[in-house]
Amino acid sequence: MATDVLAHITGTVWKIEVKEGEAIEEGHVCVILESMKMEMPVEAPAAGKVEKIHCAEGQAVNEGDKLVTLA
Repeated sequence: MATDVLAHITGTVWKIEVKEGEAIEEGHVCVILESMKMEMPVEAPAAGKVEKIHCAEGQAVNEGDKLVTLA
């Protein structure tokens, strides 16, 4: 079953910390968002393999937007 990693705040994708095909553990930082001059890590809610990255560095995202899908 696929698991989505969602943005928990509105901001800008500052850095993508994973690559497609990479196996990660629960709690692994997938993306770092920048909001109001603060860097906010977005962690994987479960272990899995990165199936798809849905964002790009510099892209604006809203709370709840899908950033990464884990298989």
